[in-house]
Amino acid sequence: MAEHIVRSYEQELADIDKKLSYMGGRVEHALGQALESLEHRNPKLAEQVVRSDKEVDAFERDIEAQVISMIARRQPMADDLRHVVAALRISSDLERIGDLAKNIARRALTISAESHPKSLITGLRSMGELALGQLKQVLDAYAARDAERAVAVWNADANIDAAYNSIFRELLTYMMEDPRNIGIATHLLFGAKNLERVGDHSTNIAETIHYLVRGTNLSEE
Repeated sequence: MAEHIVRSYEQELADIDKKLSYMGGRVEHALGQALESLEHRNPKLAEQVVRSDKEVDAFERDIEAQVISMIARRQPMADDLRHVVAALRISSDLERIGDLAKNIARRALTISAESHPKSLITGLRSMGELALGQLKQVLDAYAARDAERAVAVWNADANIDAAYNSIFRELLTYMMEDPRNIGIATHLLFGAKNLERVGDHSTNIAETIHYLVRGTNLSEE
């Protein structure tokens, strides 16, 4: 990217990246805690996740305000315009992942007093590890401006979808075997759907990174 004559401009762009990095770290941490609270029936941890979502929301609003201000004042062109627009898109996807982590935590709170079927929790944990791994990879790809790594995340979303389909079938079987299982299985099913949506938002971020780095949409390649 071309060097900027105005040093304050460079600092503003760097500041946006710094905020996105911190926001991504907070979202990643919240998702990990939400999964832990669900697996170990830890209501206190789940409550922490729910409370922490306000901080993520505040970061999205802050980044949005800064991007709008920069567009109005600096009128960025070419690479710089892609940079600030990408930041806006990524912050929105991160905010949604934060909401999904909060949703999982709320499910964990609701069923914290109930015993969990071990096989189902094992499946959810594996799916959660996939989702967390994809999120970490895509955040690293943004920091490194690594389009190849972003493509790898985009391609790997099929693994999360497959895990969700497997858990969905297992939960349906569990509910059919005993109607008393319907309540907890429904909460776990929504938790799995939240994880599937985390994968979708990580894929969105991967597409944004690819456009930022190469100037083309992934679907065009």
